Amino acid sequence: MTADHDDRRSTDDHGHDLIDPLHVGIVTVSSSRAREDDPDDPGGDTIRDCFEGDGHEVRARLLVRDDYSAIRTAVRRLVARQDIDVVCTTGGTGVTVDDVSPEATSSLFERDLPGFGELFRSLSWDEVGTRAMASRATAGIAVDTPVFCLPGSKSACETACEELIVPEAPHLAGLATRHRTGTTDQTLAEYRDE
Repeated sequence: MTADHDDRRSTDDHGHDLIDPLHVGIVTVSSSRAREDDPDDPGGDTIRDCFEGDGHEVRARLLVRDDYSAIRTAVRRLVARQDIDVVCTTGGTGVTVDDVSPEATSSLFERDLPGFGELFRSLSWDEVGTRAMASRATAGIAVDTPVFCLPGSKSACETACEELIVPEAPHLAGLATRHRTGTTDQTLAEYRDE
């Protein structure tokens, strides 16, 4: 049996690797929501709507408090899953003492994607001006899975997903896993456990 994404793997008109549709994991970072059991999740809902609106499938949604270990553990569990192609976190990217999402996620990165944060802040400039510099949105590849760390606002998630992530994530997921094409589930499980 081949890895789950092999039946969704293809190439675009230019021969670039793609995985489409994507299976997505979303982690919402919020101490207030985690404490109060608040169902309101504008960032997570926006990410879901953007991906599903383009034909992708959200396979997992997690809610964790603003805590380095909780965030890292949630993202680590998602990137280890064979049925998740891309992970987005929302919340905890600002400059307060409990905004630790960038540190927690980037500690898992094998390769950084600095262009994402640069492009996101450039787009944010048009919406919020100089306040864009306070965003520490980041991205990278963890266990061959693209991970995007986004602010918690609906507007920021919409900008990031519509303008950057959803259009490019199928290609990034395809490139990040190209070396595993045809890998068996057993081999993949051993690879992820290393």
